[in-house]
Amino acid sequence: MLNMTWEFKLKLTAEQVSEIERTLTVCRKVWNYALRERKDWLNSRKSPINACSIEREYIISVDEPFPNYHVQAKRLTTAKKEIEALRSVNAQMLQQVLRKLETAFEQWRMKKHGFPRFKNQARMRSFVFPQMLKNCVSQAGIKLPQLGWVKVRWSRQIPDLFVVKQARIVRKASGYFVMLSLQADVDVPQTSFYGHSIGIDVGLEYFLSTSDGTQVKRPRFFAKLHRKLKLLQRRLKHKQKGSVNCAKLLKKIARVHQRIADTRKDWHFKLAHRICDQADSIFIEDLDFRIIAKGMLGKHTLDAGFGQFTNQILPWVCFKRDKYYAKVNPNGSSQECPDCGGAVRKTLSDRLHHCHACGSTKPRDVAAAQVINSRGQRDRENACGVEVAGDSVTGSSQLAVKQEIFRAI
Repeated sequence: MLNMTWEFKLKLTAEQVSEIERTLTVCRKVWNYALRERKDWLNSRKSPINACSIEREYIISVDEPFPNYHVQAKRLTTAKKEIEALRSVNAQMLQQVLRKLETAFEQWRMKKHGFPRFKNQARMRSFVFPQMLKNCVSQAGIKLPQLGWVKVRWSRQIPDLFVVKQARIVRKASGYFVMLSLQADVDVPQTSFYGHSIGIDVGLEYFLSTSDGTQVKRPRFFAKLHRKLKLLQRRLKHKQKGSVNCAKLLKKIARVHQRIADTRKDWHFKLAHRICDQADSIFIEDLDFRIIAKGMLGKHTLDAGFGQFTNQILPWVCFKRDKYYAKVNPNGSSQECPDCGGAVRKTLSDRLHHCHACGSTKPRDVAAAQVINSRGQRDRENACGVEVAGDSVTGSSQLAVKQEIFRAI
């Protein structure tokens, strides 16, 4: 089963924009009410019996169950009989809001994310239609529940191989977009290790360095528009909160941030294709950039977008172009000589690798990339039990199937 998500811009009428904003308001109120129920239940169980608050208390029965998704979904069904605004919105859409809240609570309970927050008008930006009708896509646009036929700017054609399963409406600074979840009933084989391999080391001086000696300078996406953002945010300080002028200025600031994000994403995709042109198998170090972003150079790390490139864009481009992609252990990759394997201690200020044992001298990042490439090949050899260097192709039948699928895309 092959699943993909494609994004298209919508060309809406004034009535459709008003309906989308009204739907976002209803979804926001359902989210906030359900979150308030959960917080009240948790707070009513917090206070010790010998230290109750003298100011207020939560009058909730001891037998009251925790308001999880199933409890709140039943209450939503009852509330729809009394509240007209809830009846005017697609029922499955509101259920998806409760499901999203349930997922956020589970992530918090497992200590993966923070506690869910209440949403104001700006923070609720999307809603989803979990089921779509057959033949809902045409050249004129797409047929959505509650909105009817909506004009779409088709930037590419959806192949006949795929079926539209879900549609998410997203409000951004530059307009409204629809994200279509496409599904094809095919099994795409995974790419095996073959051909020429390279290792990649990422950093702040050079965005990446390959084991072949290629080094790519890190572009400053945020720094180029930092002055413009600074001026706009300085003007925002003097605006009255909630006024029309304040809303206009916030929209300008959001458009600048979106321009930065779009520029970064476009550059990442082009760089990923350049990397795939150079090799058939790609190895990269397995780093948690969330921890690195909390350090002294956090702003530069977030501006580079290492996580987006290494965890999302590069794996997808490698999968689409039939390239092997894998992560290796990053521990000590910059403290090891790629030629003799000896330990060469270096600090962050040492940008040149020089091994006293074998005399190897090369840039530090290139040496680390060569170590990563050697570890990736060694891991593949140990996993397969055979010599992998020099494998020429994957299975010819698998390669033919994969090329046929992505030719349609």
